[in-house]
Amino acid sequence: MVKELIHDPFFLSVKSKPATPLDAPVAKDLLDTLTAHRDSCVGMAANMIGKSVCIIAFCDKSGYTIMYNPEIISKSEPFETEEGCLSLLGAPRKTTRYKTIKVKFQDNSFAWKTKTYTGFTAQIIQHEVDHCNGILI
Repeated sequence: MVKELIHDPFFLSVKSKPATPLDAPVAKDLLDTLTAHRDSCVGMAANMIGKSVCIIAFCDKSGYTIMYNPEIISKSEPFETEEGCLSLLGAPRKTTRYKTIKVKFQDNSFAWKTKTYTGFTAQIIQHEVDHCNGILI
């Protein structure tokens, strides 16, 4: 189900709790909401739809991906950029991102995976993992 976006910076700045298999409906709602905003958004974290659990969804060349409990375990090649966010009103904000990241996460079966991402997909994941950690750009 498509959910309303949360704009409350106090709620968004709280670190999300770990996701469990019981949170699969949240992931479905997150994906539905991201898909509904596909013209203006490429990634979302569960707290953006009012659920403080560590789940992200994003779109890249291969389609939509859900990650439960993502953790960036390595990063390289920092660069400065500006990003906007559907949850944060106003102009894009400056931030530091990394061109290459390695992420440990659980897939839809809650099996642990590790994968390396580069470029814009890496940037999206970093933004959404920040949301899970209560970090606002």
